[in-house]
Amino acid sequence: MALSFDPFSQLDRFAASVLDSVRAPRLMPVDLFRDGERYLLHADLPGVDPGSIDVDVDGSQLTIRAQRTADTREGVRWLARERGAGQFLRQFTLGDGVDLDGISASYESGVLSVIIPVSERAKPRRIEVESRDQQQAIDA
Repeated sequence: MALSFDPFSQLDRFAASVLDSVRAPRLMPVDLFRDGERYLLHADLPGVDPGSIDVDVDGSQLTIRAQRTADTREGVRWLARERGAGQFLRQFTLGDGVDLDGISASYESGVLSVIIPVSERAKPRRIEVESRDQQQAIDA
């Protein structure tokens, strides 16, 4: 197997290793969309221990935290080590139109799914329009 040397990729890796702090939260890619009467948030967290995932709501702030532990094998020679380890963190501000008590979460196949129901008062509703002409005809 032939390996080619790319000086720019090596420079990128060196800069990332020097500038990267183990304490800095990692990026957690998410998809967020509305499906009928609920919002769905899917967060990619591959390799994360499900016991380390913490989802909480404080006021209107939804916070997701997770931890992935680095592989600390001794006596091996790493050829590539690109999978980030450490703490993952994302925060979202929730609007008034969600049911905070109805939020639920599940983790499957490396994806955290958070279901955020729309509150009753935020759901679309039809407003009956009364006509004064009809009322006058009935009164006469």
